[in-house]
Amino acid sequence: MTTAAAQRRIPQDHGDYPLQFLFGFYNDIGRLTREVYRRNGPVMKSGYGPASMVALFGPDANQLVLQNRDDLFSSHEGWNWILDHVFPGAIMSMDGDQHRLQRRIMNHAFKKPALVSYLEQMNPHISDGLRDWRSGGDFRVFPAVKQLTLDLATRVFMGIGLGEESNRINHAFVDAVEGSIAPIRFAIPGTRYWRGVKGRATLVEMFNALLPQKRAVETPDFFSAFCHAVSESGERYTDSEIVDHMAFLMMAAHDTTTSTLTTMIYALGKEPRWQERLREQSRALGKTGIGFDDLEKLELIGWTMKEALRRYPPLPAMPRRALREFEFMGYRIPARQLVGIAPIHTHHMEEIWNHPFRFDPERFAPGREEHKQHHFAWVPFGGGPHMCIGQHFAELQVKAIMHQLLLRNRWTIPQHYRMPYQLVPIARPRDGLPVALEKI
Repeated sequence: MTTAAAQRRIPQDHGDYPLQFLFGFYNDIGRLTREVYRRNGPVMKSGYGPASMVALFGPDANQLVLQNRDDLFSSHEGWNWILDHVFPGAIMSMDGDQHRLQRRIMNHAFKKPALVSYLEQMNPHISDGLRDWRSGGDFRVFPAVKQLTLDLATRVFMGIGLGEESNRINHAFVDAVEGSIAPIRFAIPGTRYWRGVKGRATLVEMFNALLPQKRAVETPDFFSAFCHAVSESGERYTDSEIVDHMAFLMMAAHDTTTSTLTTMIYALGKEPRWQERLREQSRALGKTGIGFDDLEKLELIGWTMKEALRRYPPLPAMPRRALREFEFMGYRIPARQLVGIAPIHTHHMEEIWNHPFRFDPERFAPGREEHKQHHFAWVPFGGGPHMCIGQHFAELQVKAIMHQLLLRNRWTIPQHYRMPYQLVPIARPRDGLPVALEKI
């Protein structure tokens, strides 16, 4: 390490008033990161003592942290405050050999034959779910999409339909996710954290009740795949590991997909020309439900999905704990320091993206491919060893739903309307996203 680097002080930024960063994190993390980057550059520190965090901005920071060469960063010690009480055992918060082992076993559920089977199962349920969407001038998109993706997740992940239990389980997932970021970490009745802990208990109870039958018979769903998965070296999941993985993946599968689809519907409602382009490409397939080989043919839906994930990534920020001292951009960051990267900031950097706040799916088209200017410029699924294991399933599900939605419905949004976004813990519209929905 150079002497100059060792002497260079990390800019300290504690905001203009107490709790400014906490307020900005919950209210508009995109604006917050832009402001602190403008004031401090690619490295800054906020907070005091053990609660302090060093923020690293830009694609080089994403690469350093996500590639995690030589296990420099701990994912568990970054996420544990957020996840351990409501989603313990989540694969995204595991480290080292434990993470590599769990991921090897889990890969069994995401191989191509499994994805083909999931898609075949989803198509008729997508059709049934969209049939219930009612035409009108004030159709609320977010709750409708969330119900659809939850129904699909239970069918594909668990191999069952929830029926009357659907609302209770949906609320349990919502409460668990909201509880994960509650600032008060005591289970005081009525608080967000208390509801999160109760939501977790509801999910555990449900999965534990289903475990014996899933262990007994192999069926074409995630739950069964986890129960019967064996790695190349013969490792299997324990019951508690299965329950933990199911709770987290069910949440991740339907909450993040709901967020992505809602953003796409919003953008396409504001851009009717783009909506019609996507619809024409889907019509050209000549089929209601897509097959696995059709995924590459729906490139316009793919570009739109990528643009939605660029504008509103499901995880706008990602924390880690530095296990050893390291250097970045000439700054020395000490061992045990909490560090964070911000995909939502990188996704809007003018140095990378042309008019970054404009909806422009063609930025991902061959010939432009702005996201390829740096391998870590577009990171909605993370990267490196912790790259989201379900990213191909997410693309499959989004394309399957959007394809049928485009064939069945046309929707519009007033040009003056701006969707009020809640970005934390997962991007969603505060008003449910009202649209004028019309059957085709």
